[in-house]
Amino acid sequence: MSINPSNRGVIYQGSGQVSVETIAFPELAIGNRKCQHGVILKVLTTNICGSDQHMVRGRTTAEPGLVLGHEITGQIIECGSDVEFLKIGDIVSVPFNIACGRCRNCKEGLTGICLSVNPARPGAAYGYVDMGGWVGGQAEYVMVPYADFNLLKFPDSDQAMEKIRDLTLLSDIFPTGFHGCVTAGVGPGSIVYIAGAGPVGLAAAASAHLLGAACVIVGDMIEDRLAQARSFGCETIDLREEGSMEDKLEAITGEREVDAFVDCVGFEAHGCGCDHGTEAPATVLNSAMQITRAGGSIGIPGLYVTEDPGAIDEAAKVGALSMRFGLAWAKSHSLHTGQCPVMRYHRALMQAILFDKIDIAKAVNVQMISLDQAPQGYADFDGGAATKYVIDPHSQVA
Repeated sequence: MSINPSNRGVIYQGSGQVSVETIAFPELAIGNRKCQHGVILKVLTTNICGSDQHMVRGRTTAEPGLVLGHEITGQIIECGSDVEFLKIGDIVSVPFNIACGRCRNCKEGLTGICLSVNPARPGAAYGYVDMGGWVGGQAEYVMVPYADFNLLKFPDSDQAMEKIRDLTLLSDIFPTGFHGCVTAGVGPGSIVYIAGAGPVGLAAAASAHLLGAACVIVGDMIEDRLAQARSFGCETIDLREEGSMEDKLEAITGEREVDAFVDCVGFEAHGCGCDHGTEAPATVLNSAMQITRAGGSIGIPGLYVTEDPGAIDEAAKVGALSMRFGLAWAKSHSLHTGQCPVMRYHRALMQAILFDKIDIAKAVNVQMISLDQAPQGYADFDGGAATKYVIDPHSQVA
C-alpha cells in the first residue's frame, strides 16, 4: 500500500476558530527518537468531541496551532519493526488515552493515567491541551505509539466498514458513557439520572439500557437533545423549567431520588430553572449529591479542568468549585472521576455492536461530514445540535 506524502488536519486557531490546513505527514518517531512500536494510520473516521469544544471555546490553556482530534478509527498503512500482532491493512479503533502498557498504572488497567507518555501529568491523549503534545487525529493520517497494546483490531474489515458509524464511537464516547454508568453502579432494575444530553450523555443513556436499567432519565436544556434521548426510550427533564428536581423525579418514577447519577456535563454547567442562562460549574455535582439515594454512586465522566481562563470567578479558574461535599459524606456516596480507561471496555462493547445488541450510532445521531466541513461541524455542535459529527477524511464511508 503506497503512502501519500500529503496530510491535512483540523487546527485550533484561537478562541472560536478552527481551520483545515496542510500539516506534516506522520513519522514513526517521538521527538528525535524512532518509534518502532508505533503504526501510521490512514484515518477512516475521526469524531468531534465535546472535550474538543471546550478548547475551541477558549476555556482551556490550549495554544493556537494544535492539531485537534482524539477519537480515531483507521487503517494501518505502516508498522514499526517492533509491532508483532498487527499488520498493514488492519482496521483498528484507537483509544483516546495513550498508554505505554508498561508502567504501574497501565499494568493495573488504569490506562487513562499512564505514567510514561506525558511529562506534565499522568495520562495522555491525542490533540489535547496538557496531554503530552501528541498530534491529533482530525486529519488524513496519524501516528499511534505502543500499537500492539493500544489498538483494538476489528475481526473482519468488510464488517467493520459496514458498521463503521457505530464502531467509530469505541474510541471515546461509548466507553466513556458506559464507564460513567458502571462507576455509578447501574445494573438491572436501576433508576438512573443522566445529566446532559450531548453525545456522551446519550451514549451513557444507551449504556444504562444495555446494563439493564429499569428507568433512564435524561436532563438537558436543549429540546432537540431531549427529543433524541426520548427516541430510544429515555424519560426526560427540561432543566429550563422551574420546580425542584425531586418533584420532577417523583412525577416520573414516584420516587424523589435515583439509584445512580451520571454527570455528562462537566465544568461548563449552567444553572437550572430561572437561572438556566447563568454559568454555575458545580451545579451538576451538587444536584448529584442532592438526588442520589443514600449509599448510591455518582459517575463523573464529564470533564473538569485544573485551569479555566474563562471561568466565572478566580476559584473556578483553578478548578476550585463550591460543593456540598458534607452532604455526599452524610449520604455515604461514592464519587468516581477521571478519564475513562477505554481498554477496559472497548472489546466487549465492540462485540455488543457486532452482534446487534445496541444501535449506538442511532442513539447519538451520528452524522458523517467531510474534513472540509469540520469548521461548520464545530459551529453547529457549539450551537447545541443533537448530533455526533463524524469526519470522513477520505470520503470512504459516506
